[in-house]
Amino acid sequence: MTTSETQVATTTAAKKEETEAVKPTANFTGIHAEIIDALNFAEFGIAPKVQPPAQRGVLIETGGNRIVFSAYDFDTAVSVMVPAATPAGKGSSLLDFPELKKTLAAMVAGEPKAVAAQTRVSLAGDLLATEHLTVPITTHDIHEYTQPLEAVPAMATMDAQTFLAQLNRVLPTAGTDDTLPVLTGIQVTLDGETLTMAATDRYRFAVAEVPVTHTVQPPEQSLAALIPAVTLSALAKRLKSHDGPVGIGILEDDHAEGEPVVILPTPRATLSLGAITITMRSLDGSLPKYGKLFPETCETSVRLDRATTVRAVKKCQAVLNAKGLKNIPVMLAWDTEGNLTLAPRLGTAEGEARTKGMSIPTTITHGTGEGLRGGLAAFNPGFLLDALGTFTGDTITLHLGEMKNGQMTKPGLFTEGPEMAGQGYKHLLMSVRLS
Repeated sequence: MTTSETQVATTTAAKKEETEAVKPTANFTGIHAEIIDALNFAEFGIAPKVQPPAQRGVLIETGGNRIVFSAYDFDTAVSVMVPAATPAGKGSSLLDFPELKKTLAAMVAGEPKAVAAQTRVSLAGDLLATEHLTVPITTHDIHEYTQPLEAVPAMATMDAQTFLAQLNRVLPTAGTDDTLPVLTGIQVTLDGETLTMAATDRYRFAVAEVPVTHTVQPPEQSLAALIPAVTLSALAKRLKSHDGPVGIGILEDDHAEGEPVVILPTPRATLSLGAITITMRSLDGSLPKYGKLFPETCETSVRLDRATTVRAVKKCQAVLNAKGLKNIPVMLAWDTEGNLTLAPRLGTAEGEARTKGMSIPTTITHGTGEGLRGGLAAFNPGFLLDALGTFTGDTITLHLGEMKNGQMTKPGLFTEGPEMAGQGYKHLLMSVRLS
């Protein structure tokens, strides 16, 4: 054999070794309920149509007394650590996620719920076993699998239920138009002792704050990430039962303009829930700077009975639907005595003249209210209901600017109390200009 032939043979053998499928070697025994719970969280990192198919797998790594389930769909990386029922052998297996989850459920079919939850499940490579059954699970080629994003260590922690309550306030405001991807995200900013969440779809803007406790030296500057709202919305459903703290870590793209471009870390944010980490790639861009969008002064502040206002909006919206009127606002109308009613806009002068709105109790908390007399403020009924639904108190305060030609043309600012800065939350809603 010539030298060149030897080199070719060596190269071929090396390539064969590199591409040869890695045998699954994960080895553990665990409790059925704990494994299902781990897979339910891992599913945040599974996209059904992601390519290559290997990326739809769950990576199971074992060793010592723990099992780690990992998933990554290029946008979200999840890692869940579960204690092993018996010491686990060191190894790893990349198994088809949907098949594994369905098979786990099938293997305890017919068992009482309590028995199924406590059933011992073993994995040896690709063989899944219980006391009654042993079946192989489809594996994926680890060579085709992109390793998940590394989690950002927690910089601060916050109460899970406080975080969830504030997150649910901003989620309805996030955009859903994929042609404007920046607006489909929730911007999270860690600054001092506060985590601020903000979202907008151009027609409304919500900002909520959560107090945090730093676990490391606070960063000198604020850190921000723009996280897809759909990911946080799905996570919110799982947070309902989490009673421990939530940790957060944020990694920005700190490349300065003019500096040479080098390989930079992927901007991302990680939420930590005990043994679970969920790392989310930050969307490109950032929300508009909202500091100047929210007014600091107003002409008049009006305290409204929230329950009555919600009922009035629902009635008016139902009337518009019954009449087949779409994209039509509802109108807050003050008479010459300063009394407030809410009515649907029926589109014709005659119809509006014959329509009587539902009365809403109010109290002027700032200003004289003189500028409101005989004036109108129109809002999208769906957006108005969303805004009202993000508050929990018996009353809310609506801050309004100056009327022009008897009509409100600037956004209305909703807060829990009389302060325009809000009590950890404020909601800005565009008014509808009437022709």
